[in-house]
Order: sequence, then C-alpha cells, then structure tokens
Amino acid sequence: MSTLFSPLKIKSILIKNRIAMSPMCMYSAIDGFANDYHLVHYGARALGGAGLIIQEATAVLPEGRITPGDLGIWEDGHIEKLSSIVNFIEAYGAVPGIQIAHAGRKASCDKSWLGGKQLDLDHRGWQTVAPSAIAFNPDERPPVAIDQTGIEKVVEAFGQAARKALAAGFKVVEIHAAHGYLVHQFLSPLANQRTDRYGGSFENRTRLLLEIISAVRSGWRDDLPLFVRLSTTDYVEGGWNVDETVKLAGVLKDQGVDLIDTSSGGMVPYAKIPFRPGYQVAFAERVRNEAGIMTSAVGLITTGQQAEEILAQDQADLVLIGRPMLRDPHFALHAAKELGDDVSWPDPYHRAK
Repeated sequence: MSTLFSPLKIKSILIKNRIAMSPMCMYSAIDGFANDYHLVHYGARALGGAGLIIQEATAVLPEGRITPGDLGIWEDGHIEKLSSIVNFIEAYGAVPGIQIAHAGRKASCDKSWLGGKQLDLDHRGWQTVAPSAIAFNPDERPPVAIDQTGIEKVVEAFGQAARKALAAGFKVVEIHAAHGYLVHQFLSPLANQRTDRYGGSFENRTRLLLEIISAVRSGWRDDLPLFVRLSTTDYVEGGWNVDETVKLAGVLKDQGVDLIDTSSGGMVPYAKIPFRPGYQVAFAERVRNEAGIMTSAVGLITTGQQAEEILAQDQADLVLIGRPMLRDPHFALHAAKELGDDVSWPDPYHRAK
C-alpha cells in the first residue's frame, strides 16, 4: 500500500487515506444556506474516495462573506442542511471537515464568474472591515478599521461557528487565516498598520488569531482535530513571511492546533507568485520540520504519483487536492489505480471497478 493510501490518525479521528478535498468556494448559497447543490458536490467527492472533505470557506458573520453566494454558519438555521451533507459524507467513508472564515476587506464582492468585482453599497454590497482602512485594490471602497467591539464580535462569532459546526456533526474544523482574508490581514504588515495591541509586533499581529483559536476551542471538542490554514508568505518585501509562519506554527502547536494547512499569497494583487507544480510543498516541509507540527501540502498537485512522492519524502502529512478534484470527483479512486493500490469502492459502483 502506498503512503498516500495509508490511514492518518489525528486525535480521535482516523482518515482512511491522505487525500483531502481542499476547501474551494462555490458561491452557490442563498443567505448562507446550503442546498442540494452542496449535497451533490461534496457527496460526489466522498463517493470518489477522498479521505477528508473540507467544506469551503463558511462565513461566521454575514458581513464576512466574500460574495452573497457564500455558505454561512452564523445562525442555527444553517445547521440542518449542513448536517445532512455531513451524514452523506460519513456514510461513504470520508471525514467531514469545515473551514470557518471572515473575508475582511475582501468581502462584498460579486461571484467569480460574474467578474468578482466589489459590489456597490446600493447594489447588494455592504461595508467591509479590516485591521486598517486600506483597500485591497486602489480603486475599491476602503474598509473601515475594525474597533475593539468589532474584534470581540468576530472572535465570538468564530467560537459560535465552532459550536454550530459541532452540532452539525463535522469532525474537523479549520480556521481560515490565509489568502488575504481578515485573520491574514491582521498578520501582515501590508494590511495591518494599527498602533494598538493588535498591530506592530509579531505578538500583536498574531493576537487576533490566538483569541480566535481560544474561542474556537471553547466550542469544539478536545478530541477532534483543529486545523489552521496559513499563507506562509505574501511574496512581497515587508509582508508576512515564511520565518514568521514557522514561528507562529510553533505557537499554534502549543495552543492545541493539530495541523497547519500551508498555502501562500492572496494579500495584495501585485504579488508575483511562482506558480509551478508543487510550488508550496517546500513551505509545508519547512513548517513540519522546524515547528514540529503536522502539515498539509496544497497547490498544483495533480497526480497520485506526485502526491505520493510528497508524503514518501516526509514533506507533509496530508495532501489537499483542489481543482483536479473539481475536474474529477473520483480523483482518489483514479490515484489508487495509478499507484497500484486496491482500495474499496462504493458498493453500487463495484461493477465498474
């Protein structure tokens, strides 16, 4: 059996293989509510053999949505449909996970296939918040610098989101602290120019994330995994960097985080990102080795053999598959065949195996 198709145990949860579906926004919800699209979308990847399904960025507050089509988990009414999705995922052998998020200054945008531009306040848009009143794009409406009351509201919302995720039956929760969204905005000096206890030093810029982790842990079971997705670098001089990521990962390990989902970029539109196969794997390897915490690798990993080599070389503990899994819901089953592994298929599909 390959390393890719060996199980991974994190706390009380056993993931049947090392392939996870990366959280990818579908922008197909209404008022934050999941619907049959999400059931079919995530259910298909569970049928397709993935060990872990991480649901897309799910907003902890309505103003934290990237678009009006984002999933939400800010009210109890959201739980029912999410629970039915969880039940289907588990019925076909996958572990259900959820990424909880707040978009900060990158909120109030149109859906990607409609251009993704910031929405006007008088046309479905809303006022955004950020650590400082600096827009993502110069031609966009600046965010409002969030005050202490607003920060406390966000922290509480993350904690409540964890409680709702637990009530829905999710077995993994991931805090989204990457890709230029609110928590990452606090981490990066490119977006955070505050002079209070949330700005300036490394300790101050990481304070919001640590407060969120504390709130999430208060609403989450101690025996269930907690992930954090980080952008390991902004790719810009003076921005958040890999050295700070390694330092932060060590702190997060001490705070009860089980795995760092190592991504990169998203803070500013002018960053030059060196896209190439596996371009973020070295970040996962460095965090894993230097901070002594489990990591996942993600980004232009497109074949079973490539994923197997990453794991076999101890560069990461888990591989997240994004767009290849959009193209092929059965990526995991096909990767098993590619590697010569005999894995179980859903009973109704056996005639095709």
